[in-house]
Amino acid sequence: MTARPLQFGDFAPAYRDPETAQIVLIPAPYDGTSTWIKGADRGPAAILEASFHLEFYDIEMDCEVYRRGVYTDLPIDGLETPEAMVAAVHQRVGNWLRRGKFPVVLGGEHSVSIGAFRAAAEAFDNLTILQLDAHSDLRDTYEGSAYNHACVMARAGQLCPLVQVGIRSMDTSEKSVMDTRRVFFAHQIHDKPRREWIEQVVSLLTDQVYLTIDLDAFDPAVLPATGTPEPGGLGWYDVIELVKAVCRQKNLVGFDVVELCPHDAHWGANFFAAKLVYKIITAKFCR
Repeated sequence: MTARPLQFGDFAPAYRDPETAQIVLIPAPYDGTSTWIKGADRGPAAILEASFHLEFYDIEMDCEVYRRGVYTDLPIDGLETPEAMVAAVHQRVGNWLRRGKFPVVLGGEHSVSIGAFRAAAEAFDNLTILQLDAHSDLRDTYEGSAYNHACVMARAGQLCPLVQVGIRSMDTSEKSVMDTRRVFFAHQIHDKPRREWIEQVVSLLTDQVYLTIDLDAFDPAVLPATGTPEPGGLGWYDVIELVKAVCRQKNLVGFDVVELCPHDAHWGANFFAAKLVYKIITAKFCR
């Protein structure tokens, strides 16, 4: 059996040309600092493989977004330290932004996002980072590293304002650095009308938005294949309706989807992540 190429979607070659494609996917299969279940380094390949099973027509938006061109870059791998990984992602995402492309980073553990944050902050003024996550990730250092996956949003907060959604796990040390006026804890929004809290989230965003999605933002009953699952999370339409609202009212400049930890018993999670990526791209380009 011939192995499938490491690319997103079984599109015709004309829609995978890096010169004409508007969207560039950047796999970053790094898993050097995760602290419970390992395997996020296999996440990007699992997403790409599952993407071959997508229907490319979006019913809701009456759109085939792949016609905008979707190029899959070579994976950023072979890096031994989180510092080297952050630098490599920073360079790769920055290069594509300078070429006018819309970058999508596929993790890997959440620390891969730090380099993307830096590239977006350099490319866009008035940027906000919107985080969907179970964990606040605001520790300054963890296990001796400032680039641990538990420190991702601490590094983001050094660049620009944050808005955090779905948070339901944190350490007391993070309370002193958290701006709770910009945090939408899962227990606070689960019984609120979706439109109400989404409007509140969007009202806190600046004109330019970078979106980072740790897949443990979703309830594990919906998506169980993550390294650090937490009960009480978001549902599919919570996230999709939020993303659509952001894309309607703000300029989404890029995003990442991280922390898929593939498991043979939960192959649906791989497809879920691939569908999420495609749906966000659709919301960006087909509104």
